[in-house]
Amino acid sequence: MTSRTRVLLLVFLAGVAGLGALYAQAQKKPAIPFPLGYRKWTHVKTMVIFSKENKLFDRFGGLHNVYVNDLGWLSLQQGKTYPDGSMLAMEVDEIRTFQGAIEPRGRKALYVMKKNSKLYPATGGWGFEVFPGYQGAGSLKDMKECFDCHSSQKRKDYVNSYYVE
Repeated sequence: MTSRTRVLLLVFLAGVAGLGALYAQAQKKPAIPFPLGYRKWTHVKTMVIFSKENKLFDRFGGLHNVYVNDLGWLSLQQGKTYPDGSMLAMEVDEIRTFQGAIEPRGRKALYVMKKNSKLYPATGGWGFEVFPGYQGAGSLKDMKECFDCHSSQKRKDYVNSYYVE
């Protein structure tokens, strides 16, 4: 192999590696920070998934509290499209039953949705994140995992929660 061929091959390989790095960077989801003060948002609903009769028990079994920020509150009430900046948070706690009561026993995870049509066009304009336990760092690897469940709610702008007076 001539030195010219080697140089061209090295330039080609460097170009491919650079394009690969750019592609990988483009595929990373923009981070959604931990939503400090989410418990001061409007409380939407509480639900308990307590048995395997519910298909979501293995993954989401526990006490659920759902909150929406001020920006998303009116959209939730009216069933309209959410404006960018809207956020929903679902806190899931472990549970136990004790003397006929269901009690929370510590947070399993905090699930967060944030609307940004420009950053998240592939997932209906929503970004998703999961904060395990009491961690402040998200752990979600692929937002498609969350969006697959939310995609059935396209008519409600991909939000599973609903307003009840």
